[in-house]
Amino acid sequence: MKIVFMGTPEFAAPVLEKLIERGHEIGFVVTQPDRKGNRGAVIFSPVKEVAVAHGIKVLQPERLKNDEEAKSAIRGFAPDAMIVVAYGQILKSDVLIIPRYGCFNVHASILPELRGASPIQHAILNGMDRTGVTVMRMAEGIDDGDIIDFKTTKIGKKNLTELSAELSQMGADLMADTLERIEDGEVRYTPQDESRATYCGMIGKQDGLIDFTRTAKSIECKIRAFDPWPGAFSDLTEANGKVTRVKFWSADVVDHSEGDPGEITKADKTGIYISTGDGTLVLKELQVPGKKRVKAADYLLGHDLTGARFGSKEE
Repeated sequence: MKIVFMGTPEFAAPVLEKLIERGHEIGFVVTQPDRKGNRGAVIFSPVKEVAVAHGIKVLQPERLKNDEEAKSAIRGFAPDAMIVVAYGQILKSDVLIIPRYGCFNVHASILPELRGASPIQHAILNGMDRTGVTVMRMAEGIDDGDIIDFKTTKIGKKNLTELSAELSQMGADLMADTLERIEDGEVRYTPQDESRATYCGMIGKQDGLIDFTRTAKSIECKIRAFDPWPGAFSDLTEANGKVTRVKFWSADVVDHSEGDPGEITKADKTGIYISTGDGTLVLKELQVPGKKRVKAADYLLGHDLTGARFGSKEE
């Protein structure tokens, strides 16, 4: 098939790699513009890195809807299909109608649940048992197109990095297999049940702030959902009044609670025990500003947390 691929982050890169591996002709890769890093270096998107490595032409419009030159180039290629994976821009009807078979999207949830920008994070945040990937034919709405196929997986104790990597590979295989069925006319398009639709928005840095009046289980889910970004965090106030912002990277949950929310009830080689609104969170791995992640047991070698507590309310 003649394909135009649209995508930007690490999640999308394996899908592009799989399509190349299957022998499809990728006329263009469309991705977000290059960005500057902290030291001024130009940073390519992960998808652009794949495209450059394979000698594929790259288009990087600031806003595709306003870039007639980019849209003209896509029309000139006359693609059979357009594959979109976490591109980061909404496609309008003048683009959606270009490909012969249509535009197809890999979305990281079982639609119609968790439409929107952060489905993997919210699957973990919501304590869901399973999630997956869906391939759909795109429409003008947000993730509301007809479903073609999907795959599921158990979430378990996976964090964002681990679950994203798994879903990305699942999505790559499913999209590649689905394209063959589309070309052969063997797919069925199933409209989504709008009554079951849920939405999730963008994640911001402040979303990582921990509220210890919530349950220990929900906080543990937040820690996994926000690893590596933005990280779940809280301010540690020691008995002498010193305040340190602490990032939480790994924790366990104990059903019972012995103190007020945010109160440290025990700290030893097994972890730092923090009371919550329901249950106790056992912090296993943490990070303070300017330092690397460390085991809680190692942190305690140089810190006495007697009388210390963590902040308990979201700000």
